[in-house]
Amino acid sequence: MKGSTHRRCYCRDAETGKPLGKKCPKLTSRKHGSYSIRQELPPRADGIRRSFSRAGYESLKAAQADLDHIRALLGLADADDSEGLDQIAELLEKVADEKAPLPDIESTRRRLSHGLDLTSRLTVGEWLDIWLAGKKGRQSAISRDESNIRVHLQPRIGHVRLDRLRVTHLSEMFEALAEANVEIAEGNAARRKAVEDLAQIAWKGREPRARRKAMKAAIAEMDPYRRIVGPATRQRVRSTLRAALNAAIAQQLITFNPASHVELEAGRRPKALVWTEERILHWKRTGEKPSPVMVWTPEHTGLFLDYVAEDRLYALFHLVAFRGLRRGEACGQRWTDTNLEAGLLTVAKQLVVNGWEVYEDDPKTDAGARTIALDADTVQSLKRHRAQQDKDRKEWESGWVETGRVFTRENGELLHPANVTRRFIELHEEIGLPPIRLHDLRHGAATLAHAAGAGLKDIQEMLGHSSITITSDTYTSLLPEADLAIAEAAARLVPRARVSSKDSEPGVGAQPGETDESVPDDADPWGRIGDGNSPSAHAPLTQTAPDEKSEAE
Repeated sequence: MKGSTHRRCYCRDAETGKPLGKKCPKLTSRKHGSYSIRQELPPRADGIRRSFSRAGYESLKAAQADLDHIRALLGLADADDSEGLDQIAELLEKVADEKAPLPDIESTRRRLSHGLDLTSRLTVGEWLDIWLAGKKGRQSAISRDESNIRVHLQPRIGHVRLDRLRVTHLSEMFEALAEANVEIAEGNAARRKAVEDLAQIAWKGREPRARRKAMKAAIAEMDPYRRIVGPATRQRVRSTLRAALNAAIAQQLITFNPASHVELEAGRRPKALVWTEERILHWKRTGEKPSPVMVWTPEHTGLFLDYVAEDRLYALFHLVAFRGLRRGEACGQRWTDTNLEAGLLTVAKQLVVNGWEVYEDDPKTDAGARTIALDADTVQSLKRHRAQQDKDRKEWESGWVETGRVFTRENGELLHPANVTRRFIELHEEIGLPPIRLHDLRHGAATLAHAAGAGLKDIQEMLGHSSITITSDTYTSLLPEADLAIAEAAARLVPRARVSSKDSEPGVGAQPGETDESVPDDADPWGRIGDGNSPSAHAPLTQTAPDEKSEAE
């Protein structure tokens, strides 16, 4: 196909005002005017001719280089590849219209060989919107992705062209998110201090009122409270972006997913800690929780359940505390899935909160659909709850809303899970118990089962975890009493020829010829552990299970 370079100027005839073009006498000077190129392109499907034209080159060499570049692009497709030639022609037409730089030859070759659209100029933000609009799955997961896109991804990389997104873009984005935490923390601290100062100003008097007005105006100008973007949040943001870019690869829009190769700090799950006396004292002095996830001791749980025994939601709190249901699972539990005569409860549905809207969904994971055995005390609490519900149904008569749920409002309507959480916080604050989340009762149920001798596999099935790693790493905390029993049992397994330092005081140690009582009678003199009938190190652990009285609490 034909192509050429030529030189022209924009001088005009002084009398007529018409361009002189090639007749300009100054064109004999190489420094006068500029060079242009024109390259014929493959015709359209309907036979209409098209070409690439560009002017403004300062030298013939520069013009010839771009003309050679265009011919190299046209040469990427075989002469008999009409579709490929048409794609390249459309690309060059778009470049000419937008006065954009000529596309890279190797990049165009790669996109052409992978069947990608050569004229695509999708930005990351545009693709994220398209991907989110077509996303299927749980509404809660879609809402989480929407939040990650709106809050983090769109503002920082939404303007970048999708096919030009690189690992460096993402590294810079996540570094900026981490650095912004300092600003967020300072802003939150300043707002918190201002609110505290406002609370100290008296209400009465002209001067205090003026100060309060000025302080409120200053607080209104401050940034609202914002959450720190921790490692776990950054991992979730990357997960959203990685899924969206994988979908772009499937659509042949890109060939590489940079989100799979950016390095981030690992987001670790917080370890649950038990509220010991020392931790409670520290919390009372400083107001700080030792961990985001805290677990009550059995005594704390008993005090709470005794206090809320007459509350409408007592049976729900009892069920979560002992059998570890998730909040949504407890709120969504149906009577048709609850067999009190057999002492079995099947988790088949849950209530999920999206914003403030509540909808019914399947359990969180496949493992979440499970059947749980109920102890006698839990069965009795559910029977009493059912009797109260039957009484409420008769009192409300036609106003009763039949949902078939185990736990409902006074008129039978669905419980809002957020209101259950609010009620739980109100109740445990009334009696001054150390703070935990409602979800932490689930951690407590795992801890109680662990202390009662249940294996990790049993606890995993009770909680409905898809992985036993989550159960072992996050949900099972060792009660101090059980930990002490294990320590003592482990120490007793080692035969010692000498008494402990505690018993080595004058008049306390063993007399010559006497046997050291710290050595078990059946201990092997060579230090070997006894036969299978000997008590194991876990035997004391199984004895820490609550007796009938404590279970009733």
